[in-house]
Amino acid sequence: MPHLLAKLINAFPLWVLAFSITALIQPPWFTWFKGPLIVAALAVIMLGMGLTLTFDDFRRMARNPKPVVFGFIAQFAMMPLLGWGIATLLKLDTPFAVGLILVACCPGGTASNLVTFLARGDVALSVVMTTCTTLAAIIMTPLLTQLFAGKLVHVDAWGLLWSTAQVVLLPVTAGVILNQLFPRTIAKVIPAAPLASVLACSMIIGAIVGQSSEAIRTSGGMLLLGVFLLHAGGFGLGYGFSRLVRYSPAIARTISIEVGMQNSGLGVVLARGHFPDPLTAVPGAISAVCHSVLGSIFAGLWRLSSDRREAAQNKERVLRAEQSVHSNSAEEVTTDKH
Repeated sequence: MPHLLAKLINAFPLWVLAFSITALIQPPWFTWFKGPLIVAALAVIMLGMGLTLTFDDFRRMARNPKPVVFGFIAQFAMMPLLGWGIATLLKLDTPFAVGLILVACCPGGTASNLVTFLARGDVALSVVMTTCTTLAAIIMTPLLTQLFAGKLVHVDAWGLLWSTAQVVLLPVTAGVILNQLFPRTIAKVIPAAPLASVLACSMIIGAIVGQSSEAIRTSGGMLLLGVFLLHAGGFGLGYGFSRLVRYSPAIARTISIEVGMQNSGLGVVLARGHFPDPLTAVPGAISAVCHSVLGSIFAGLWRLSSDRREAAQNKERVLRAEQSVHSNSAEEVTTDKH
């Protein structure tokens, strides 16, 4: 059963892709999932993340804050600028441009923890970074969206702030407290929590794709390019700058994944709740598919690279051990002769 559960969780990109394609072909299968149901699904995702956290995670962050601070700055400085630049360069229609900027201003995605594990990155760092950017998003996402998208449309920063607090702060806090008070019970629930998050995220994406299927078909080309460039740029710049400041490959991978994978579900909920044009939520739906697929590809490549490196290191250790044995044997023979 645990093995099957792990397989279902690891198939996250396939879930997202399958739900999205189905929603494009059969929108009515998903369009019923809207409004309060989408907000509830995001709350489930946030609660699931909170259940994996303890107060010790925050203490660990305090002991070694440099990678967390570096990733935090990359998340909320690099990505919004990148989103605004791509939207401007590609001259996206206003709702798509606003939606892309909103996604770029969102915190790291919850799926980043899973992808970091698959990529053989630093999972503890990933969890702490996701938590920090998610909590900071209560203020940062509304302010940055106001800054970069305020010239395109009116942005209700206070409304965004209140909504973000409701769908992020409350469920995450509830999860941490429940984990602290009932650790044994939560330990039994934890194995199923990631799968619940995967399915909830997939349903949110399917619903938005289904509700905007016609717009995606007619205007999808340039928007797809914009979303792809946003996430590919996030992965690339996150890794490149991390290596430039001489972080280890494991930490660089983690920061790359955290920066490249946004909480698109949050972007979709905020777009639906605070912007009158329903097309504003479309970039968030496409974003979830794009960063999941890209993240899985990078994770596979990095995992393969780590396996090869470990195999080479093991082979080198064996050769050194054999050389040491031969050297000792030669010394013993020389000693016997004397």
